[in-house]
Amino acid sequence: MKSEKIYSIKSFNLLKLSVILVFLGRAYQHLFWDAPLRTFFWDEGLLKPVIESLFKTNWQDYVTSSKLDLFLENLIVGLGIFYLLCSLAVIFYDASKKIFKFLIVLGGIGLLFLAFLLMKERFYQFAQFFEYSLQFGIPIVFVLYNKQRVYRNLNVILKILTALVFVAHGLYAIGYYPVPGYFIGMVINIFGFSEEGAKLFLLVAGVLDILVAILIFIPKLARVALIYAFIWGTLTSLARVVAGLSIDFFWESIHLNLFQTIYRLPHGLIPLYLLLRMKKEGN
Repeated sequence: MKSEKIYSIKSFNLLKLSVILVFLGRAYQHLFWDAPLRTFFWDEGLLKPVIESLFKTNWQDYVTSSKLDLFLENLIVGLGIFYLLCSLAVIFYDASKKIFKFLIVLGGIGLLFLAFLLMKERFYQFAQFFEYSLQFGIPIVFVLYNKQRVYRNLNVILKILTALVFVAHGLYAIGYYPVPGYFIGMVINIFGFSEEGAKLFLLVAGVLDILVAILIFIPKLARVALIYAFIWGTLTSLARVVAGLSIDFFWESIHLNLFQTIYRLPHGLIPLYLLLRMKKEGN
């Protein structure tokens, strides 16, 4: 009983840490760098009729307005502060206080909308949206953790979210969607491969990503698949900092890329969480 309780605490703390990291990473991004809000506010097809009919403003004047630019800058910083508050709500979470639940759920909805904007920015490549499944999914899972129906199906829910992330990565790596240049750049910078070597490496990694997304649902192979997902998810998160590291501009290069590592670390931590639950359940 005592060992089961220890595993329960450890596994719950991993879930909690994962949610904190997602919110902290996004807060870091919004406070110091940028977010794709212009993808929405500069959408001519969507907003031009509203801007010109409701606000009586020419579209060109609207998109080139310094007031709009200032508004977007302030909105991005405001969202950064909001995500920071969401991380604090998770750190000091009290299930009896509705404000904590409200903040975390609202933060999850914000991350869902962010994933949509990132997909929109990539011309509606669906894999881009599902790449962030864990990030916008686990805040909701965290709040509903003690609900019997959710807790009973928690392994399945988190496996589905994990599988979606790995399949999304895999589809880019194998070239189903155009292979992102920064994927190739990271492999070249870390391993020193040629461009062709980097593409071959990504192809193999992509096939394994998709394979792992399937194997985590097969009981006899789930443990091995989750161990791989934990290791690979953690390494690919750390790769954001390692690939962009510059000895000459050490701290600047870390500052430039660290937020990407922070909000991606749950891609490795959630498989580890699932491994702990499997051990607790004796699987």
